[in-house]
Amino acid sequence: MKKLLLFFVSILFMSLSAQKKGKDYSNILKSKNIYEINAFLRDAHPEDPRRSVLKPRVMEMMTQYIKEAHPADQKVKDMQEMLALLKRRPSTKISFDEMNAIIKQKQIAKYKAELAAKQSTVVYTPSTAQNAFVVNTSANTAVPNAEAEEFNMLMAVNPVEHKNKTVKILNSLFDNDPNSKESIILIQNKSDCNIIVRMEGVGTTKYRLAVPAHGESSIVIDKGQYLFTSLVCGAQYASQKTIEKAIMVALGSSATP
Repeated sequence: MKKLLLFFVSILFMSLSAQKKGKDYSNILKSKNIYEINAFLRDAHPEDPRRSVLKPRVMEMMTQYIKEAHPADQKVKDMQEMLALLKRRPSTKISFDEMNAIIKQKQIAKYKAELAAKQSTVVYTPSTAQNAFVVNTSANTAVPNAEAEEFNMLMAVNPVEHKNKTVKILNSLFDNDPNSKESIILIQNKSDCNIIVRMEGVGTTKYRLAVPAHGESSIVIDKGQYLFTSLVCGAQYASQKTIEKAIMVALGSSATP
């Protein structure tokens, strides 16, 4: 009787897990895909019996991948981080607050390094007007980069300006005062193009931030209502945002090789 009850409970958990987020995990026990199993562990019910089989399996797969990977393999770091999380918890799922804390610590480390080096550690390819981007693949319509000169000007800050900006960003990262009048904004550019993100607030309050292709940049701005706009490889981005605390904005997506 107990075995029969356990069987029906297992089927119920499997059904609930498969329905969650519209993903079909009915054949997950046959999967040899690290990312698919990892997604299942994040989505599945905490008591789903398949966890006891799949968690050790995916950890072994990650360990093997790391062992056999090429030294320049960019996925190794992700695998190591996922493996470390799985050793401490049921899945790699982390809360919004945990994610914010991780981003914050990475930013602090980055800007401390820049302050010590007395210069920006960002490596990027300068824009040129001839860096045309295709806006219509079927018609092969190319548009020259009209923001090239402005982007290069924004990136070419002198050592004094860079130090002042870095100190201001670090102060904001360490500031946990909810009554602060300023907040830090982190922009991630996942596109293949250098971009400028413009933030237009009330009255004459305006900011602009250059973000290299596949890079990220931060800026400290006054809290309030802003219209964020950018031209991302020819595509217009626009979003109204209320800035009350530190936020991260990701734009574009990595091009398929």
